[in-house]
Amino acid sequence: MILKSQVEWALHCCAILSGLPEGRYLSTKALAELHGLPKEYLSKALQSLSQAGLVHTTLGPSGGYRLAKPAAEVTFLDIIEAVEGNGRTFVCNNIRANNPCRPEGYCEVGSCAIARVMWEADEAWRTKLRSVTLAELGQVLESEIPPQIWNGTFEWVLDRAG
Repeated sequence: MILKSQVEWALHCCAILSGLPEGRYLSTKALAELHGLPKEYLSKALQSLSQAGLVHTTLGPSGGYRLAKPAAEVTFLDIIEAVEGNGRTFVCNNIRANNPCRPEGYCEVGSCAIARVMWEADEAWRTKLRSVTLAELGQVLESEIPPQIWNGTFEWVLDRAG
């Protein structure tokens, strides 16, 4: 399975937005510059987050985006589903019914064993993503990123936040 690149962008942007002080916003331009992304394409990912109620947006010279909820209440799955939708990652088209060795009119009683395995894997994936919040991500990042880069990044962000 390959997720849209907008999923990665949205996750990174939400990680940055989770560190904004109350009442501050960061523009699409600043988020795009920070991540080296095209502003026009990034804005689509940010719009998806806004439509899902994960970020607030405001217009004007000090406008931009900020999280709509505390970082501890936003999961990876929330962000991924905002961009990708919440449909299953596997769709069974029941191609087993095309088997020429099956008698005409033969109908299976249960769902396909392959579909069941794929649906279980999908649920395990979603369970894991549902278990990780932006607050937890922030703790991991703070412990892994050298302090000079960590602090420099947030100084850069705060210089541009409205």
